Amino acid sequence: MTSNQWVLRCQSLVKEYKVGPEPIRVLDNLEFNLQKGDWVSIVGASGSGKTTLLNMLAGLDSPTQGKVLWGEQDIQLLNEASLGKFRNQHLGFVYQFHHLLAEFSAIENVAMPLWIQGINKSEALARASEMLAKVGLKSRVEHKPAELSGGERQRVAIARALITQPALVLLDEPTGNLDASTAHDVQQLIAKLNQDMDTAFVVVTHDQSFARLAKESYTLLDGQLKPMVELA
Repeated sequence: MTSNQWVLRCQSLVKEYKVGPEPIRVLDNLEFNLQKGDWVSIVGASGSGKTTLLNMLAGLDSPTQGKVLWGEQDIQLLNEASLGKFRNQHLGFVYQFHHLLAEFSAIENVAMPLWIQGINKSEALARASEMLAKVGLKSRVEHKPAELSGGERQRVAIARALITQPALVLLDEPTGNLDASTAHDVQQLIAKLNQDMDTAFVVVTHDQSFARLAKESYTLLDGQLKPMVELA
């Protein structure tokens, strides 16, 4: 993406919604920088703008003012096709719900982003098999989502997000739909992957103990990111 260590930068990011006669400002001149291999967690009340911020970072929504830079690229200057290609190459997503394709096996779900890139089937499947082994699913590669537990499905989703070796993975409540024990296992996996891989993570979560595992933890409050310790 760029020769320096910056993966992503938000400059004076503002997001407003028109609700009635007065606009509602969700993000207020927010500044945010992310370097290679960083892990940042964001907590905040429902409606505080956490998912809105993730959508801004991914180019899925446009800011009212300000810029989101991936490396040196202002993503607002990309057309939809270029943005989609850029996202496929440099960005991974993990959501609260896994969004796996039910008719495909775990290995096929993980290989899908590589097939979209035009990588041949055998190479894509070999890389997907290796990635599934990294997330502890070496023996489950041929299972379809309905044959996997909730925690296993989320591990597949994490493997799919990482398969293209992206510079950044965005995780929106990645353990919010799991029981406490399974959530803990997946959280520890996320921590290990961040340590082992040169990929930056931004995690939105309601779980403050999970948030504190990150290298930097913030609360989104009044449109700004505040150090989480200030609000403990």
